[in-house]
Amino acid sequence: MAGRPRPGWRWLLLGSAAVLSLSALDLSPLGLSAGVALAQNQGGPAPAGGARQDGNAPVTFTAEEVEYDQEKNLVIARGAVEAWQNERILRADRFTYDRNTGIAVAEGNVQLLQPDGQVLFADRAELSANLRDGVVEGLKARLAQNGKLVANGARRTDGSILDMTRVLYSACDLCADDPQAPPLWQLRARLATQDQAEKRLRYHDASLLVDGFPVFYTPYLSHPDPSVPRQSGFLTPTLGSSSFLGGFVETPYYWAIDPSQELTLTPTFSTKQDPALGAIYRRRFNSGEIQASGSLGERGGAASEDGLGGHIYSKGVFALDEHWRTGFNLNRASSQAYLRAWRYPAPRELSSDAYLEGFWGSESYVRIDGRAYQGLSVNDDVSQTPVVLPNLFADHAVGRDRFGGYLTTDASAFALYRDKGTDTRRLATRFTYELPKIDRWGDVWTLRAQGDLIGRSADDLSMAPNYASSSSYNDVDANIRMALDWRLPMARSAGDYGTQLIEPRVQFVTGPAMGRQSLIANEDSIDFEFSDANLFSLNRFPGRDRQEGGSRVDTAFRSAWMFPNGGQLEGLLGRSFRADSESVFEAGSGLEGRSSDWVGRVSLSPVPWLDLTTRGRFDKDDFSARMVEARAQISVSPVSFGVGYLYTIPSTSSLISTTERREVSGNVQAQLGRYWRSGTYGRYDLESGRPVSTGVNLTYEDECLIFDTRFSKIYADPSSSSNYYPSSTALLFRVSFKTIGDFGFRAI
Repeated sequence: MAGRPRPGWRWLLLGSAAVLSLSALDLSPLGLSAGVALAQNQGGPAPAGGARQDGNAPVTFTAEEVEYDQEKNLVIARGAVEAWQNERILRADRFTYDRNTGIAVAEGNVQLLQPDGQVLFADRAELSANLRDGVVEGLKARLAQNGKLVANGARRTDGSILDMTRVLYSACDLCADDPQAPPLWQLRARLATQDQAEKRLRYHDASLLVDGFPVFYTPYLSHPDPSVPRQSGFLTPTLGSSSFLGGFVETPYYWAIDPSQELTLTPTFSTKQDPALGAIYRRRFNSGEIQASGSLGERGGAASEDGLGGHIYSKGVFALDEHWRTGFNLNRASSQAYLRAWRYPAPRELSSDAYLEGFWGSESYVRIDGRAYQGLSVNDDVSQTPVVLPNLFADHAVGRDRFGGYLTTDASAFALYRDKGTDTRRLATRFTYELPKIDRWGDVWTLRAQGDLIGRSADDLSMAPNYASSSSYNDVDANIRMALDWRLPMARSAGDYGTQLIEPRVQFVTGPAMGRQSLIANEDSIDFEFSDANLFSLNRFPGRDRQEGGSRVDTAFRSAWMFPNGGQLEGLLGRSFRADSESVFEAGSGLEGRSSDWVGRVSLSPVPWLDLTTRGRFDKDDFSARMVEARAQISVSPVSFGVGYLYTIPSTSSLISTTERREVSGNVQAQLGRYWRSGTYGRYDLESGRPVSTGVNLTYEDECLIFDTRFSKIYADPSSSSNYYPSSTALLFRVSFKTIGDFGFRAI
């Protein structure tokens, strides 16, 4: 009998190092289910914590005292009991396990820590039926996303259903000064059920309380478990009103198809129009992703737009290997009026393309694509809208050579077609070279070179958008530009006031004269503006269809004062002088004569919270303003102010607007305490004496609630019949109870 306990004797293990392992205990009945993370790629869901949870794994626990009653076959642990199975941890003051009945009882400050970070608290927990079912008294749970749940009691059945009585749920923190005060909002229900298989919480006889006062009652309410980032089901509906729709309601349904794709269907029911349907689809692949949104509904608007309309906005990108990727953008719509009527983004035009791109570090890049455009205004002539196929571009940057210079080369080609208008083909290549040097006196000398070789072919030049005198064009042009840039930065100390800098700069540019280019189709150099940003560019046109030639001298004087606190005052004034007058620049561009207009900028940032910037172009003869853009930004916590002014005259006759623009704009953003923020903005047209747009917003956001209200208004131009920017008014209210849902209202 030596070494064996006698019947009825008990083993008593004392000390904090007592450890016991049980093979049949499953801790999951005590806890709320772990969430399923959204997979980045295709494949099945993985349990939170990164590993699969084995319910048959042994449970190991420590306690200050462990007692084993061999006669009753009881295991009793007391004092700082901590048991763990896989990544679940159970803590209690006392733990009893009956090996005959399989009943386990945890008592006193019961805590269960889940792998996903959720924590459950209870006064007492009794588990039975192979430890899959059980009863919990005084349940308290800390869930994911700051969710908190309290219940008088709970019963777990079938290993996955947790029924609770007298339930309170909230995602709000308690007041630090008065923890007994009710949270900002909470759900109160007579009964609630957590379905761990479906990852949902369901409430019966539920009331929504705000600051302790009931504001909404529903006999049934359901929402996903906070640990689940995505789950199929109806989303919160949005109510609204508009002149086109009358009263309307949107009832979106979200479908989590699988871990890699999802679909949201949003039917809209209104009092004035037939039902419409909107949809958003997303899918991720191992090598890329696609996104698409679209709709189908009544077109509305003018009589010519009766019938069904729709739109699609979509894009996709896929990596082929470490260097190549391909993608597409497909965007089409019935009309701009349709998009505005159904409250979708309504740009002036839409573009679609399919492309193939190659990357080799920062040195080389290749892109091949085809492009199509759609003008959404009723004034657009669809027959003049171009299609570009193919469009190719490649460039390569050579590293620094032995002389210290940098060489870049590129090549491009495209073919552009119109039903009624100019068709253009172009093949071009360009090289640029830059060699900077600093002499012993501090002068900075930079040698620049740029060469272009362009082959062009065009048909129907006499039609839109060129309206040239000839009908076709086939030729090869070459242009080379050489420049020597000199500047002398001279700095001196201003003692306690910082450092002062003056820098004169002169650049001499030369190359062959390019002559009259009005007979050449212009597709990429229409939107041209002369400013301090391109004063020293070798070819100041943004594209290749217009080439600047001849000799010129660019001059500028820059001065700066750098303050000790990091602020500065900086200014630049410059102009350009040409040896001859080329007709390549249009009247009003600032470069049409031998001497250019003045261009300059001034920026002042004396302290971190103040930033003033202005830039402009001024007439070469009387220094009258041709373009002025000014901006002031003041950021004094918690308020930020912004004021802007814009004056410009059209620099090319090819643009839609041929009138002067003179307008002011402003915005204010304010953080009103810890949770409130507000903002307002506005634009006013000084030329026509009318407002352009205005808006205001007010937002409250804390850890559990978002309240957002916004008002915006766009004013139509009464003097314009183009209808490019018609008037619109929108009012939005949105309340978001985090982890539960949003409630919104729109008036348009």
